[in-house]
Amino acid sequence: MSKVTVLGAGAWGSTMAQVLSDAGNHVLIWGRNQEIVNEINTSHTNRKYLDENILPLGLSATTDLKQAFEYSNIYVLAVPAQTLRENLKSWKPLVDPAATYISMLKGIEVSTLSRMTEIVHEEMNTENVALITGPNLATELILRQPAGAVAAAPTKLLAEKTLKLFATPYYRVYTSTDVLGCELAGAIKSVIALAVGISIGMGFGENTQAMLITRGLNEVARLCAAHGADPLSAAGLAGMGDLVASCGSPLSRNRTFGEVLGRSGSMAVAREHVAKTVEGVASSNAVLEIAHRVGVEVPVIEAVADVVAGTISPSDALDRLMEITTRAENFIR
Repeated sequence: MSKVTVLGAGAWGSTMAQVLSDAGNHVLIWGRNQEIVNEINTSHTNRKYLDENILPLGLSATTDLKQAFEYSNIYVLAVPAQTLRENLKSWKPLVDPAATYISMLKGIEVSTLSRMTEIVHEEMNTENVALITGPNLATELILRQPAGAVAAAPTKLLAEKTLKLFATPYYRVYTSTDVLGCELAGAIKSVIALAVGISIGMGFGENTQAMLITRGLNEVARLCAAHGADPLSAAGLAGMGDLVASCGSPLSRNRTFGEVLGRSGSMAVAREHVAKTVEGVASSNAVLEIAHRVGVEVPVIEAVADVVAGTISPSDALDRLMEITTRAENFIR
C-alpha cells in the first residue's frame, strides 16, 4: 500500500485515482478548480467529467500544490499533454528529488516534438519515469468494466512497481521496458482515430474503417521500428488495443471530433461541438514531423495533418489515400 498524488482532477485523473484507490493505495488528487475539489471531498463525485458516478470514499482532493507534493513522492501525471512542461517548471521547487513520475498522457509536444516521458526527464532531471497506456476509456473504466493496460518503464523493476500500484481485479496491467514504442503508439493512435472518425462522418462504413485502422497500425509499427523501438509493441495493448478502443468507440474524443469534421468539413464546427481537449488534433502535425525526421512514409497521418491544417478537405484526403500505389503488404515495411 502506497501514498500516491494524482496531478489533474479531470475525467482521466479522477478515474485513475479511483483505480489506484481500488488497488489499495491512499490517494490525493490535486486540481485547480476549487468547486471540483470541494465536490470530490464532500459528495465523492465529479459531475463535470464523470456524471453521477461515485468515487471511493477514501479519495481526497486539494488545490494546494504544497500539500499535494508533501503527501507522496509518487506523482501520477494527468494534466493536458501540451501543458506538461510549463506545469513541471512551476512544480519543480516543490517536488521530492527522489520522486517517481507516472505519465498517463498520450501526445507529442508540438513545439519540441518531445514525448511526455522525455519532457519529465528533461525538466526534472530524473530517470524515475514510467507510463501507463492502453485501451482505457474513462467513461467505461469509471464503471469498473474489465480493461487492460501496459506499465512501461526503463527498468523491469520500475515497470513492476507501477503494475503493483494500479492492478485491480478489473484492471489488468502488463509490463514493458519499451517505453519509446509504447509511448509513440499511444500518441499516434489519436491521429488514426481522427482519420476513422472523419470517414464515419463522411458516411463510409466498416470496410473503410478497417482499412484505415490496419494501415494506420502499419504506420505506427514502422515509426516505432525507425526509432529503434520494438515494432511488436504496436501489436499489443499500447498500439492495437488502444487503436481499436479509440477508433471503435463513440466515447473517444478523437473519433467524435473526426466524425463532426468529416460531416461538416469544418474545423471550426468540429471545435464548437467537441470542446474538450482532442490530442490527435494538437499532435497530428508533430507526429508527421517525427515521421519526416526519420524518413518514414505515413500517408494516413499526413492526410489527417493536412485536413487539420485546413490545406485539404476530408474528401480530398480520402481521394489521395486511395490513389497511393499499392505494393506487398508487410507489417513494418
